This record gives sequence, C-alpha cells and structure tokens, in this order.
Amino acid sequence: MHVMKLAVSVLLHVSLLASAQAADSGIDAGRQRGTLVAGVSYPLPAYVAGAKFRTPESPESTLVEDLGKRLKVKLGMSKTDNSNAAQWIRSGRADVVLALVDDNDPLRRDAGVVLIPTGYSAGAMAIMRSDTDIKSWEQLKGRTVCLSEGGAYVGKIAAKYGAIEKVQRAPADSLLSLRIGACDAAVHDDTMLNDLLKLPEWKKFSARLPVQSRRTLVFAVRADDAKSISYLRQTSADWAAGGFWPELKKKWVNHVAFEVYLDQNVPDCH
Repeated sequence: MHVMKLAVSVLLHVSLLASAQAADSGIDAGRQRGTLVAGVSYPLPAYVAGAKFRTPESPESTLVEDLGKRLKVKLGMSKTDNSNAAQWIRSGRADVVLALVDDNDPLRRDAGVVLIPTGYSAGAMAIMRSDTDIKSWEQLKGRTVCLSEGGAYVGKIAAKYGAIEKVQRAPADSLLSLRIGACDAAVHDDTMLNDLLKLPEWKKFSARLPVQSRRTLVFAVRADDAKSISYLRQTSADWAAGGFWPELKKKWVNHVAFEVYLDQNVPDCH
C-alpha cells in the first residue's frame, strides 16, 4: 500500500511538473486552452453586417490566422505595441506578439526576448499623381497625406514632415482619396504598393518618394520559451519555402485594387 501511494505521488508530481513546463511555452499554452492569444498592432474591428469588406494594411492578421490553422486553435488578438510587447510576453497576457522593428528598436536589445523574422519587411512609400509637383518628403509640409488605420506611419508623417494627415479606414479608402484628389499623396508599405503600381490603372498615380523607415515584421517570444522559438522558426521557414508570401501579396493587391474600383463613382482627378 505504501509503495502504491508513493507511486501515485510520484506520478502526480511528474504530471504537475509537465503541466508547469507546458505552461512555460506560449504555443503550448494556446494549444491547451484552445485559443492562441496574439499581440498585434491593430486587431481588426469586428465585422458589422452590411459593411463593406476592407483589406487591412498589415499582413499581421493573415499570419496569425495561418498560425491558428496550423495549431488547430481559435484566435484571440489583443492590441500591443513595441513599448509593451516584452511585458505582455513575460506576463503571459499574450502567447506571442507580432512587432515591426528597425535595427535600433529596444526590443532587439532585450535579453529576455527572442525575435523571429516572419519574412516580411516594409518601409514607408508615398505615391502621388504622376504629374505632381512634390519631389521630396520635405515638400509634404502643409500637404494632405492619406494613410490607413492600423498603418505603421500614422502620426509620423505629420511629426517628421509637417504634413496634414487624413487617416482613412483602410488602404482602399486612402488610395481612393488619392485618385479623386482628396489628398496629395498616400503613404503605405512599399512591399505592397510596388506590386499595386504594376497594374495599368495605376499608371497615372505612379510617382513615388524614396522609401523611408524600413522595418522587419517579427514574432516576439520569451527567450526561455524554446518550444515556441522552434515552432515559429519552422513556420517562418515554411512560409519562405512555399508560395505563401507571393500569394499573400497578390491577394492584397487584387483585393485592394478591386475595393477601390467598386467604390470609385467619380472620375480620377485631373
């Protein structure tokens, strides 16, 4: 009897230890609860019946959705930014965080955090009518610049160059405003805009300024979370090896171009 009690006690201890170790992994924690909690810069607003569909600026939500499918779990997205990303990861409020970082971002110097590149990087690109008189970023001072909610450049164009920012719901709304003359320039990720400008209908709006502020989209996880680090590195490798990124960019361009087309009920500005 004593031996049996001892065996049960040992098994219970091992089980509790395994659970504690599993809880130390953000990916395992998401699997256990059936919901992966991801910190992102812009959680998509809940869809309202009858509302027009809009493609978001960042691929964050698409990456999290693909990760959820791989793990076979539901998703929970919370708003984070680079200033609180490490805190959210350490506290367990988020299982994983997506962040855009440049070479000097403090997250890169945080010994408690590991950053795993997703395969996506982008900088700010301004596009304008081909006959624009704007030839430099500094010439945006006092001019109206359209951006989209959740974009990485909101607030920064006004602060750095003195532009008048007009923040729209989504990239399609910003680009539509450019086409009809409601703004002098539109600023979005160059990774997406470069492909959009290859479409014939965007030839008249292909003037652009040199790319600024290039940053890399990364997964941020705790440095001691070996399981999540390994899993996310493999996921990023899978995306890089397959057609994931070319297909994502193609869909973004086609969807945004179509959304603009559907809503443009007045001619392009002249």
